[in-house]
Amino acid sequence: MDAIRVMLIDEHPLFRQGCRATLEAAGDCVVIAESSSSREGLDLAKQHMPDVILIDALLSTNDALELARQLRHASPRVAIIMLTAFEDEEQLFQTMKLGAAAYLLKGISPEELVDAVRKVSRGIYIINDNVLSRPTVAKRVLRVFREMTAEEPPEVQPLYSPLSGREIEILDYIARGNSNKEIAKSLGISDQTVKNHITSILKKLSVNDRTAAVVHALRKGWIKMESE
Repeated sequence: MDAIRVMLIDEHPLFRQGCRATLEAAGDCVVIAESSSSREGLDLAKQHMPDVILIDALLSTNDALELARQLRHASPRVAIIMLTAFEDEEQLFQTMKLGAAAYLLKGISPEELVDAVRKVSRGIYIINDNVLSRPTVAKRVLRVFREMTAEEPPEVQPLYSPLSGREIEILDYIARGNSNKEIAKSLGISDQTVKNHITSILKKLSVNDRTAAVVHALRKGWIKMESE
């Protein structure tokens, strides 16, 4: 199996050194480039084409969100992890909108960092667990869902849906901002069972994250989004 190619963009050499040591000690990750500035980082990313890029959310050389947008435009398949010293709901929401895969605190453990890099390299979007568990952010996400589907009417529901009744029910809960734990409690099932259903949903719909799955279901008319 090929190693996960990682790039670091952070202004603090000590932090970059710690990330490099942590990732390369994992055995399946290799840091192919690092930078302390957004302009150099963008150039290096285009040159080396990493699988995963870790970006300091508080870059002083340029807006980190703008850098992430440019990186996504240059390489749509790259998985971006935004690292921040403190959580900011506005930045979290904007990070989600631009398609980053994760928004993490710099205080996470080395094991959590490695796990996050492995997951996003496989197309898993960790960010959605954070977004949909926060009421204020979840409300804004629902508004985005409506905007994305308002321009085109839902398709006529087909006689056959690839999703089971339970899977559609879970998607409906997700669309209303419920976390995995809340869904499990409402349906009387375990958290792991909810996760298993979500994994099945993503596979059946050929999408990478729960946001895309909900939008797909809205367009198909499998679930309905009530007005505020």
